[in-house]
This record gives sequence, structure tokens and C-alpha cells, in this order.
Amino acid sequence: MGAARHAREPGAVQGAPSASIVDALGPKLSDNLSCPAGPETLPAMDELTSRALLLDLYRMMARIRAFEDAAEIASQGGVAAWGLDASAKPALVRGPLHLSTGQEAVAAGVCQNLQRADLLTSTHRGHGHTLAKGAQVVPMMCELFGRATGTNKGKGGSMHIADFQVGMLGANGVVAAGIPIAVGAAHALKIQGLPQVVACFFGDGAVNRGPFLEGLNWAQVYQLPVLFVCEDNRISATTPTAPMTAGSGSAARAQSMGVQGRTVDGNDVVAVHDAAQALIAEIRAGGGPRFLHAVTYRFKGHVSVDTAPYRDPAEVAAAKLNDPLTQARAKLLALGATAAAVDAIDAAAREEIQSALAQAEAAPWPEPAEAYDDIVNTAGAGPWH
Repeated sequence: MGAARHAREPGAVQGAPSASIVDALGPKLSDNLSCPAGPETLPAMDELTSRALLLDLYRMMARIRAFEDAAEIASQGGVAAWGLDASAKPALVRGPLHLSTGQEAVAAGVCQNLQRADLLTSTHRGHGHTLAKGAQVVPMMCELFGRATGTNKGKGGSMHIADFQVGMLGANGVVAAGIPIAVGAAHALKIQGLPQVVACFFGDGAVNRGPFLEGLNWAQVYQLPVLFVCEDNRISATTPTAPMTAGSGSAARAQSMGVQGRTVDGNDVVAVHDAAQALIAEIRAGGGPRFLHAVTYRFKGHVSVDTAPYRDPAEVAAAKLNDPLTQARAKLLALGATAAAVDAIDAAAREEIQSALAQAEAAPWPEPAEAYDDIVNTAGAGPWH
């Protein structure tokens, strides 16, 4: 792994993903692997430094997994469409909750290469991106619970969480809607002559929507400092993406517009980290936009209470053999880390999230009058009522 700069406290792969993930996700995967390779990654670090960096990456993935697991439990019964009984106790997390369980390596690997001042746009499945960019766990959990002490005062919830203090411009409930926001932010940075980059996360379903074409075209025409990150989890909500996607997929579409990039095994945090590191270095050097196609797998259903009966259980079981945390753990042990040290990271992550859960449940609800705060009145003078 090459060296990376990152403002967050602790915490060279080219071409196609490994054969294991290709086998697990089926032959159609090979149709979507065309992506021009970038230059070689930086020289490999010594084993001790590599282990320290991988420990940081693993720690972030463990925190994301623990957060998603806890949020999933807290959300059960929170979506009336899935049969919430009128007499049932309301869920702690109410409304739809979209989990990124199984995709942790993409968020951790990319964001390890971002600086605090860099910007990021996310999706409706954005808890991992937010954590990896440096947001604090307790305000995040309070936001999911709709409490006044949440990151957005309880007004954003899971799908609209944002934290401008760490450059996280926001999750988004509309597929592909973060792309033009990222491009706009990147254009503003360029006009002002600022050195930051923008990381724009979206799923494979977004490539079939207009903002994908518009955003990549604009970024390439004006050579904007944005890294487009396609988290290709192979399914758009409840529908497999490949049968409804013409051509060779997202990477080929980026290539057709001249946006250089790489395709990596998105379950291998080392591969993601090193590819993102090289691409971000090119962006910072004035190379224009870059594209990272990370092939991964979403272990859960579309929302937290969706049991995903539309999926082949054998496919899910095969994909879980390539769990990103399991892969990273094996790499750590091979680098000389002890099983006890890795177990301690897992335990610390669970303890941190359990503490956040307790604090969020005890946090106050927003006052009703606060519903009118932070709203711009476009109808004329006076408060919005």
C-alpha cells in the first residue's frame, strides 16, 4: 500500500477484481470490467507501516459494520409499510434505513486518502461514507433517532445526514442526485483556485439516470477536481442492475467520455485504498476528474426491514465468503498482527456504538417550534408558519 495523507484521527491494484468475487457474483460481472488503468501506485511501504495503515482501515470498517448492525436492530418496526402494528412500540429509528453492510471497504479505502477540507457527497446508503469522512458517532446516531442533538438537529435522519464540519455535503434520497452537487462543488473549488478535491459516491443504479451523464460530462469538459466512486453492489434497490444496463457498464461509460479510472475488487480495502490514492493524486496534480469502479456486494436488503426474498440465497452465501472485514483480517494476520489485537478492535467498535445508542435514546426530542428554524421563507417577509 502506498502512503496516504488524512486529517482523521486513527485511523497497487489495477484492472479487474479478484477471481473470487467474480466467481461469487456470476459471469455477468465480466461484462462490466472495462476501465483504463492508471499509472502504477506508489512504492510499497515496509511491512510494519503497511500493517499500521491496514489496522486503521480495519478499525474504520469495524466501526461502520458495528454502526450498521446496531442501526438495523434499532430500526425494526420503523417502516409501517412492512406491517407495523398500531399497538407496537415505535422503533428507535423511524422511517426507511438503508444499510451499507458488506460495502465497508469502499468507504474506508477511499476516505483514508481524503483530507478534512476535502468534500464528499453520498447516497441514501451513506452512514459509512459519513463515518469514514470523520463525523462523530454520537451525533450521527442521534440524527438517526431524530433527536435535537443529532448532526442535523434531527431533521435529516438517515437519508439526509450531513456534516459540513468534516466536508460531508450530505446523503441524498434521490438516486444519482449527489452527482451534480459534487460537480457543482468541484467547479466552485476550481473557480476559487482552492486545492481540495470532491469524492462523489453513487451506486450502479445511478449510471442509468440522467445526472450521471450530465455530471461526468461537465466534470470532464471543465477538468474538475472530482473522484467519481461507483459502489457497484450489483443490484438497484430490488432489481439486478446488469439486465437493465446497456453496454459494458459504468466504467465503460466513464471511459467513453474520456474520464480515466480503475476497476477494483471493492471488498478488498487494500485494493480500494491504493487505487483511490493514485487517482486522487492525479486529481490533485490537475489531471481532471477520475473514476473508481468498486465491485462489491450489499449483504442486506434494500432497506433494513427488507429480507430480500428476491435474491438467491446461494448468491448471498457466496458473496459473504468475500466479506471485506474477513479479507482484511486475514491480511493483518499475514502481516504479523495478532488475533487478539484484531478482536480488540472489533470489541472497541461495538462498545463505542453501544454507548452511542444509549446516548441517542436518552437525547431530547426537538421542540416543535424548531421545525421552522433553518428554513428560508421564499414567500415574503416574516417567519414561515
